[in-house]
Amino acid sequence: MTKKTLKDINVKGKKVLVRVDFNVPMKNGKITDNNRIVGAWDTIKYLQDNDAKIILFSHLGKIKVESDMEKNCLMPVSEELQKFSKAPVHFSHYMQGPVLEQQIADLKEKEILVVQNTRFADIFDKDSKVIVDAKGNAAAKRESKNDPELGKYWASFGDVFVNDAFGTAHRAHASNVGIASNIKESCVGFLVEKELNMLSKAMNNPKRPLVAIVGGAKVSDKINVIENLLKIADKVIIGGGMAFTFYKAMGFEIGKSLLEEDKVDVAKDLIKKGQDKLVLPIDAVETTDFKDVKGDNTKDRNVSPNKMGLDIGQKSIELFNNVIKNAKTVVWNGPMGVFEFENYNKGTIAVCETIANLKDAFTVIGGGDSAAAAIKFGFKDKFTHISTGGGASLTFIEGKALPGVDAISNK
Repeated sequence: MTKKTLKDINVKGKKVLVRVDFNVPMKNGKITDNNRIVGAWDTIKYLQDNDAKIILFSHLGKIKVESDMEKNCLMPVSEELQKFSKAPVHFSHYMQGPVLEQQIADLKEKEILVVQNTRFADIFDKDSKVIVDAKGNAAAKRESKNDPELGKYWASFGDVFVNDAFGTAHRAHASNVGIASNIKESCVGFLVEKELNMLSKAMNNPKRPLVAIVGGAKVSDKINVIENLLKIADKVIIGGGMAFTFYKAMGFEIGKSLLEEDKVDVAKDLIKKGQDKLVLPIDAVETTDFKDVKGDNTKDRNVSPNKMGLDIGQKSIELFNNVIKNAKTVVWNGPMGVFEFENYNKGTIAVCETIANLKDAFTVIGGGDSAAAAIKFGFKDKFTHISTGGGASLTFIEGKALPGVDAISNK
């Protein structure tokens, strides 16, 4: 780890700004899953134990229009956080202005202040005026476009910045890069430190064979991921809807299956580059409509003219399992089919089971839908690591820099 970590900095008595990921699921103003709050607690508790004054920044949901603000208020998060904290947890209804500034000035050691949703800065200007375009869409974009004045303003609240939000590490926002660029001391929190260590171990120093599994709907979302994995992994398995673009590239019939016509040549190129290293499904489960009804297993890679493939078939499951069972390191990103449908979750469950039963293997799920699937099907504790950031883990697996980490001070 070349970046400063939490234990590299003395936080006693200091105002510590922490970018956390409290983008939790909500229904009718109630939190339905507090896992992200639980995930951030180790960092927050460490700061309390070391007598810091803690100011938390997070986004929640998307702020596209002014009416989005009410349902994406962070007050329920501060109330949930109080259940974990012995010291008071305060909430600011503001993400800028004199009231927030006074709340920060009044903060005592060990106390926590949760600042209002950072994405509100996408709809408010620096004078707290609502800025929208002709269609009523948020137009200020000060948070998401890393407005230099906003980053400098938020940085002025504290002495130290801690980035513990891996889920936004692939974005250059005012609340991560902006603050880090305008403060004397910065570091990564425990959650981000763990993410970087786990992904680095899988990608940069793997036990071999390294088997990478890439699924999901679109080739376009994963081109760079597949290209980088072909350089690093011993085998790269392709599943999900993107497989049908590869089928098309190979000259097979795909019926009404998902196809990115403009990516057929890309698929051809990846097949040529990958050769035996690239493992493609050899059959599918097909149906006439995108519905959760029983489908039929194809005989080979050809899909019937009036049907669409929604999962990998039984022969593909056996093929993939035979490849995975020899792995010492597995990196998985993306489901094998429409796992939300009971009739088309078999491929994803089979991959989960095979990875879960590996002995002495280092196994990582790169967030997103594959993480959701593993948790849904009861495999949460069967993997070495499940990433908290789908987009960030994908960027890491692509071999690209993470702006939210790059902005942190080096040791």
